[in-house]
Amino acid sequence: MSVTRSHRTRALAAGALAAVLLSTGTTTAVAATGTPTPKPSMTHTGMPSMKPSRMPTAMGSITVSANHKAIKVGNTVVFTGRVKGIKAGSTLVLQHLRNGKWTTLKTTAAVNKNGTYTIKRMFTNKGTQQVRVTTKSGTFHSSPVTVKVS
Repeated sequence: MSVTRSHRTRALAAGALAAVLLSTGTTTAVAATGTPTPKPSMTHTGMPSMKPSRMPTAMGSITVSANHKAIKVGNTVVFTGRVKGIKAGSTLVLQHLRNGKWTTLKTTAAVNKNGTYTIKRMFTNKGTQQVRVTTKSGTFHSSPVTVKVS
C-alpha cells in the first residue's frame, strides 16, 4: 500500500468517524431537549489538504514476476504476470525506480485475451534495478520486483 493511499485511507476513516460522532451528538441533543439544535456546518478548516487523485472506476490489479533475480550486464530478464480488471489488448509498460521516482522505460506489452502478459528487458547498467509493470495510463501498477545486475 502506498503512502498516499495510506494517508487517504486514514483521512477518510477520520472523516467518517467525525460524521458519526457529530450525528450521534445531534440526535442525542434533539432527544434530550425536544427541539432540534442547528447542525454544525461542514468546513474543511483543520483538514489536511489532499490533491485529488485518479480514482479508478473499477478495481484492477497487475502481478509480476521475473525469471531471474540476478543477471549479468547485457542479459535479458523476462517479466510475466496476470491482470484483472484490465481489457485484453491494453498496453502495459515497464518502469524502474530512479532517484526516488518511477520512470517509464521503452518496454511495453499488450494484455493477452487470457489476462496474461510477457515483457522482455535487457539491462545494460550494473546495479540493483527495482521495476514494476503499470498500465500506460498509470491507473494500475504491480508491486515492485528487484533484479541485481552485475
